[in-house]
Amino acid sequence: MRARLRAAWALRTSRERKVIAVAAALLIAVLFLWLVHTANRARSTLRASVTTLEADAMRLDRDAAEIERLRATPAASASHSDLRNLVGAQSNATGLSAAIVRMDAAGPDQVSVVFGAVAFADWLTLLQRLQAQHVRLESARMEALATPGMVSVTATFTRAAVP
Repeated sequence: MRARLRAAWALRTSRERKVIAVAAALLIAVLFLWLVHTANRARSTLRASVTTLEADAMRLDRDAAEIERLRATPAASASHSDLRNLVGAQSNATGLSAAIVRMDAAGPDQVSVVFGAVAFADWLTLLQRLQAQHVRLESARMEALATPGMVSVTATFTRAAVP
């Protein structure tokens, strides 16, 4: 193969050899410029990715520090009073105690409550407050009332097991 290429090169005139050498040099220069351009484009894309990844790493470090801080704090203990008193106190704190139609305790860790007409937003606030006290909503039946935003609720709460 080399012998054939040398023979073909020897058959060319000096002008043809110059044209082939210039064409080869131009082809190499174009390929080099294309490679540099592609590398620059990839570098700028990677630079943006590195910035994003650094921000993610900082956020993960903050999250890890927060998790360690939370693990170091003692777990909030559930109220030792019976659940009926706790639900009554939280209902009173959210202004829903007047809407309680009936409250029955099935034991120290389970209570059923029937609310007449309560604002849905107040109901959600009560749920959040009870959840903060490790009280879980086991079941609920809710009916929309004629007044917009008002509902009647029948709910059963249980004390969640604290790890």
